[in-house]
Amino acid sequence: MNRSPNIQLSPYQLQYFFRKATSFAIYTLAPDGIVTSWNTGAEQFTGYTADDIVGRHFSILLQHSEDGSNRANEVLRLAAVGRVEEESWRIRKDGSRFWAEYVIDPVYDDNGLLLGFINITRDMTDRLNDQAKLHRAEEQFRLLVQSVTDYAIFMLSPEGIVTNWNAGAERIKGYTTDEIVGKHFSEFYTEEEKEQGLPSLALAAAAKTGRFEREGWRVRKDGSKFLANVVIDPIRDADGSLIGFAKITRDITEQRAAEEALVRAKEELFQTQKLDAIGKLTGGIAHDFNNLLNVIVNGLDLLRAGQDHSMQKRTIEAMRRAADRGTALTQQLLAFARQQPFAPQRLQINQIVSTFESVIRRAIHSNVALDIQLQPKLPDILVDAPQIEAALLNLVVNARDAIEDNGHIVVSTALFDGIPPGSTLPSASYVRIAVRDDGQGMSAEVVQRALEPFFTTKPVGKGTGLGLSQAFGLVQQAQGHISIHSALGEGTTVSMYFPALSSEPAQPQNGDASEKVLIVDDQPDVLSIAAQLFRGLGYDVLTANNGREALVKLNDNPDVAILFSDIVMPGMNGVELARDAQDRIPGLKVILASGYVDSTLREHNAYPERYELVQKPYRLSDLIKKLKLVHSA
Repeated sequence: MNRSPNIQLSPYQLQYFFRKATSFAIYTLAPDGIVTSWNTGAEQFTGYTADDIVGRHFSILLQHSEDGSNRANEVLRLAAVGRVEEESWRIRKDGSRFWAEYVIDPVYDDNGLLLGFINITRDMTDRLNDQAKLHRAEEQFRLLVQSVTDYAIFMLSPEGIVTNWNAGAERIKGYTTDEIVGKHFSEFYTEEEKEQGLPSLALAAAAKTGRFEREGWRVRKDGSKFLANVVIDPIRDADGSLIGFAKITRDITEQRAAEEALVRAKEELFQTQKLDAIGKLTGGIAHDFNNLLNVIVNGLDLLRAGQDHSMQKRTIEAMRRAADRGTALTQQLLAFARQQPFAPQRLQINQIVSTFESVIRRAIHSNVALDIQLQPKLPDILVDAPQIEAALLNLVVNARDAIEDNGHIVVSTALFDGIPPGSTLPSASYVRIAVRDDGQGMSAEVVQRALEPFFTTKPVGKGTGLGLSQAFGLVQQAQGHISIHSALGEGTTVSMYFPALSSEPAQPQNGDASEKVLIVDDQPDVLSIAAQLFRGLGYDVLTANNGREALVKLNDNPDVAILFSDIVMPGMNGVELARDAQDRIPGLKVILASGYVDSTLREHNAYPERYELVQKPYRLSDLIKKLKLVHSA
């Protein structure tokens, strides 16, 4: 066993070590307080060199003047019978002060004769300044919290005992600090909630998930109730131990009343608008259907009267056209009501327009020129072919009716990259089909109302006001957008934007049986239902109850294609899981679910463009839409 050598320092070497030390001021005193030695650290701390101070009384370093030696003598008297350890201000040579922590020990010979003292001093000014700054910051924060009156802000012990109380809490709840500090915060709950144990459940939920937020009725000191938005956050020390809770309460009674009043006002306005719309529907639809029925009824009478063969053919043809017009009118109503079945297919818009061109040309007058401008090599779109043909025909007919004399209509297609004008869609690639005319145009007020159902500027019997509504319903069902640009005397352009599909073949609506999805949710029932939904879509399903278990499943199954996870889970949340999972499997597609998607993402600093989001409660149709998006990304 190796042992350290027994090194004996000579008095000269020991003195040399002390003299060269810089982190501490080390100096010795004679029994009467005269400085007898002085090291480098002492010189750096005080500014005195050894020549300046050796032979002088150490009281020069104390806060008082050199001849004010009372404190110095008192320190030496105390040190002679033990040791002195304290903190105080010391004086540098230039007169500035520094906060010192020092120890003075007496030195006796073998016969008990006092030889002097050794003083070790450390400059603690920076620490003192830091403590002062911290104290000022804490005091400013305390004053800030105390001055807030719109929010009740107070602290709770781990057991729920109120430990402090701000002015906002006193204003909202009615209790003074002396009345409530030391009592349990369940004082603010209704008796029914106390019986259900909600106060304890709230603290437990906050401690478990890191945050508890709820709205509910609370009770003031006078017994009156108010509607409150409550947030409870757990407070933990550096070791992670729970030391209490921070609770913020906001009185939202008036806000909720105002919101409910606004909702009632909107409902009343909607009812008024609905009655107005019904009136317009009665005028437009009734005239159109009466004309159609007139053709059919009179045609039947003529057929019964026994016409010649050629007349019968013309009558039957007129009745067929009337029936077709009635069918088209019914389809417009169904499209507006979102009741017409939407059967999307992967289609090439240029092919649709080219095939439908002859129908469009027959719909316009001979004095109107039609120009078809198709940008080549456009991506496919996912759309219902009969509905887009009907929408295109409606737009062309509207353009035709807007041209009083000779005019020009342009039907064009193009690729558009970015955010469609006036939409809330994400920035992406879209296929745009536009119908532009040089007719009379529309005022800003008419443009604003043009997409309303049954709204029309045409005379009664000349239009139902459902043409643009049908086009609007189509683009909504196709996850697209419609925009109108028009001005009086400058014509009108109506543009429909449809999400562009990738060059690969469209993904089937149901999942490929070989494609795996990992579903993560801490609620067993929710997890089970989600798994059944995905299996019904044809996916190979794996499940996990939490983030850690999900990562284990991903490690064992690197061929997982889609991660479908709840956001709010104990331990690792869904956002953290998604980030970790995509690091492990770079091509992994992610869909996140939560009842509070926006606030949760803000809390976890997540970026929506990185993930697809679905809000609980979700339906099968919601999942299908999101799966289409992740497959087309």
